[in-house]
Amino acid sequence: MSSNHPKKVWKWLKTMPSLNELCEKYPEEWAIVQRDISAAYQRSRSEERPPRRLNRSSNSATTLPKPAPKPARSKPRAGKALDPALSQYIRNRMAQMAIKNYGLIAASGVKEGVVRFNWLNGFIIKGLLFARELERKPASLFWFRLMWPLVWQKNRLMPLAEPEGIYCFYSRRLIEKLAVLIGSRSCLEIAAGDGTLARFLKNHGVRITATDNCSWKHAVKFPDSVVKRDAREALKAYAPEVVICSWPPADNDFERRVFKTRSVQIYIVIGSRHKFAAGNWDDYERQSAFTLEEEEALSRLVLPPELGSAVYIFRRKTMM
Repeated sequence: MSSNHPKKVWKWLKTMPSLNELCEKYPEEWAIVQRDISAAYQRSRSEERPPRRLNRSSNSATTLPKPAPKPARSKPRAGKALDPALSQYIRNRMAQMAIKNYGLIAASGVKEGVVRFNWLNGFIIKGLLFARELERKPASLFWFRLMWPLVWQKNRLMPLAEPEGIYCFYSRRLIEKLAVLIGSRSCLEIAAGDGTLARFLKNHGVRITATDNCSWKHAVKFPDSVVKRDAREALKAYAPEVVICSWPPADNDFERRVFKTRSVQIYIVIGSRHKFAAGNWDDYERQSAFTLEEEEALSRLVLPPELGSAVYIFRRKTMM
């Protein structure tokens, strides 16, 4: 198997390599990240500060990885070329780690400043996606499609959001369609994080309980509405007819429990169209009790579109 085979690369990424290790292994990707971060800083130098909770800065004195060589001088990769989607994921992780640990200015080689959207980008993003601070709201597709093209710092949204446990944003139309799909059936959200998705669905009349094992306290603020239970315990306790999970970790060990729970008629997964990025695809393909299809109309309602999100629906072949 090639050293750049997606499964092999993803297995290594799951070991949570440091930024230095990522840069050493993928110097071409780091060169692109440095270039993009430096360009973003130069554009934002003369702008006002954005809404404060969307800012990120760091006073860390840790030494940054050495600048990557120019792509033309980089050592060529051996074997099969790196998958483009995986390359993008690696660059996103590099940018996230650089922003979180060192700040935009350090990452770009400039000695002082802060990581931020400029005033206009911050104002638009906050208005489109957040009710207040980092509390998400169901986004209006009309306004999103109208205003999103005006944001030129799109690639900085998820690196700023993911450290807060935010992996995507939900449009109002997506919530409405999911509510219709679930109907009057009992629903359980597993790995619910801060419970945003369950809160949106509950506001549309869905009988849903949000659960999480709360192991990500370093990144997520769990409200009282999220029941502290791992997926296995929750499935046994609630015996739901519908289960939903947003961006389950890749190769996780809990989704298989969904397929073994006899009460479950439908399992809804909001994740990525790239199999290495989310969900346990080995278990998806191994199970035989459910059909699987991507609902492309729903996939287009997960924001922002640059994420390459997908909504998968598992339906039990024989209803219990």
